[in-house]
Amino acid sequence: MNLFFSYLYNPIPVCSDGTIKGVRKIENDKTKYMKTIKPRLIVMSFLQFAVWGAYLTSMGSYLSRIGLGEKIGIFYAMQGIVSIFMPAIMGVIADRYVRAERLLGISHFIAAVAMFLTGYTGLAAAQAGGVPEFGVMFAFYSVSVAFYMPTIALSNSVSYSALTKYGYDTVKDFPPIRTFGTIGFICAMLLVNFSKSEGISFQDSYMQFFVSAAFGLVLAIYAFTMPACPVSKNKGSLSFVDVFGLKAFTLFKERRMAIFFVFSMLLGVSLQITNGYGNAFISSFQGSADPVIAGSWGARNANALISLSQLSETLCILMIPFFLKKFGIKTVMLIAMFAWVLRFALFGAGNPGSGVWMFILSMIVYGVAFDFYNISGSLFVDKETEPEIRSSAQGLFMLMTNGFGATIGTLGAQAVVNHFVYRAEVPDWSAAWYIFAAYALVVAVTFALVFREKKHPSKV
Repeated sequence: MNLFFSYLYNPIPVCSDGTIKGVRKIENDKTKYMKTIKPRLIVMSFLQFAVWGAYLTSMGSYLSRIGLGEKIGIFYAMQGIVSIFMPAIMGVIADRYVRAERLLGISHFIAAVAMFLTGYTGLAAAQAGGVPEFGVMFAFYSVSVAFYMPTIALSNSVSYSALTKYGYDTVKDFPPIRTFGTIGFICAMLLVNFSKSEGISFQDSYMQFFVSAAFGLVLAIYAFTMPACPVSKNKGSLSFVDVFGLKAFTLFKERRMAIFFVFSMLLGVSLQITNGYGNAFISSFQGSADPVIAGSWGARNANALISLSQLSETLCILMIPFFLKKFGIKTVMLIAMFAWVLRFALFGAGNPGSGVWMFILSMIVYGVAFDFYNISGSLFVDKETEPEIRSSAQGLFMLMTNGFGATIGTLGAQAVVNHFVYRAEVPDWSAAWYIFAAYALVVAVTFALVFREKKHPSKV
């Protein structure tokens, strides 16, 4: 009876259309967040890759200038080494213990602090008139990339979760958001290229690490404002095989998939070579005996020139559906492989003076080389594997390419460049680039002879 009178004198508020006001408020809030979630994810994607773009293509130039050119490959190899295990470990933590958006913020904070200390090591050495101690700088840098590399997958998880939560189609709506990541990468590159401190461009100084740290700290704070991601309620124990997604290695039992993954690793060798040495190579023309080449815009703005590669990458994504449907995965992968041949060969033949057109063409080719290999390969793996191991298979693809492949590639490239450039009486960059081109050519020809598509390939 009390409940009856309570309801009689305090009725549930109802809107004119018959809906309960509380429900109307929830629906209005959801609509409001639906309108704002895409811009918020765009900002997150922009910052995510701006952190990386601030130093990825210019760090080699700085290390070369301070006398650590022979160590460039080790710095870039560390990104591949941590990619072998850190994303898997952080993925399990995000799935079961800590919400993904919080773990994203924590990881970026640690990475930013370590990157700041990397830059401070360079600053302290410069003020003392010496060279940074390799062990100290490399240790701070290693901690930074160890916590940064997993955030690429974590930021994707946050985006997928938010889009799904507010009723968006991830396949349709995520790619345009991800495009702003590449824009952020390019903007950071240009910022580092055109900013100067004491007459020295950021691309040739420790300041690039401070820029990266600043972007990272902003994103660390921003990540905590993102919508909450779900955490699995199943707290059962996981085996070593489950944690590292090793079930996907059963795909090696099928000859065709085994060949695909092996060649993914062999092609992954090419991934970080131009990132590591491209800027140092182009900047080296400032010491050319030809005053026209030495004073050319390209020689003085290597990062801006290289940014054309990322622009091409953004545009080439749009070509992938047509080429996959028209030619199939084998032809698309071969196009990527031969594009790597051109990428390296054009570097070897060009210069920032009269041969600058070769550099520009190499930057355009990069979009085909990277996208047709990375994105098409990922789509192929998605379509050719069973649902229960699909995520693990994607992890295996990344492990073979960005893990083993990139690590082997950067260490191998370091040996080649050290021999022909840093330890040679007369540096010969062209010889190094032609060796990389020859390697890519051998991989492409071998892949063409060995890999076989299904007679009736699945539509990717």
